Amino acid sequence: QVQLEESGGGWVQPGGSLRLSCAASGNIRSFNIMGWYRQAPGRERELVAHIFSGGSTYYVQSVKGRFTISRDNAKNTVYLQMNSLKPEDTAVYYCNADILIPATQYWGQGTQVTVSS
Repeated sequence: QVQLEESGGGWVQPGGSLRLSCAASGNIRSFNIMGWYRQAPGRERELVAHIFSGGSTYYVQSVKGRFTISRDNAKNTVYLQMNSLKPEDTAVYYCNADILIPATQYWGQGTQVTVSS
């Protein structure tokens, strides 16, 4: 059973930065897609960014130019560098890993990010 463990969340002032890490118990090369989602209070969980096995990336419009997703295959870890944070970025951030065939999805427990002054 694959386990994903997020870390790096916390409180930061607007304009600040945080780096989230997602450590996988297995080889992340086995995942077709890894990504970060977030869920703010009273809202649905939404995609933040994806990184595909070939290295290409996708970002939701609201974080483009501020967030960067990356992966370190040797450490079985995916990162989300978040810069120029805004109060609206406040949410629980979840790591996600997908295998396309057979369709399998894994989730971490989440890490809280709070942006406020």
